[in-house]
Amino acid sequence: MAFHFIGSEELAIGFRFVGVPGTVAVTPEEVRQAFAEVTRRGEARVLVLTEEAAAMIPRELLDWQMEGRYPLIVELPGVAGHRKGRTSLIDSIRDAVGIHV
Repeated sequence: MAFHFIGSEELAIGFRFVGVPGTVAVTPEEVRQAFAEVTRRGEARVLVLTEEAAAMIPRELLDWQMEGRYPLIVELPGVAGHRKGRTSLIDSIRDAVGIHV
């Protein structure tokens, strides 16, 4: 399955180490251009963005996800951790299941 990463340089380097190509993008315009390029090419099946990058283009991401096309969008925390106000996946699952240990 083909992946592509968009976000900070530190994480782009990490993804390259495991064979995932990426685009360093830290401004809204860079993220918007990288997103447009990746989706236009259609090579990636999964597009991984940092939460920070995703927050810069919320309308574009929502429109893309509502169309139900590839690549699938996955957001992950940046180097500094989750953005303020974001719930982690584990916390979301715990809330849904109703079990807290």
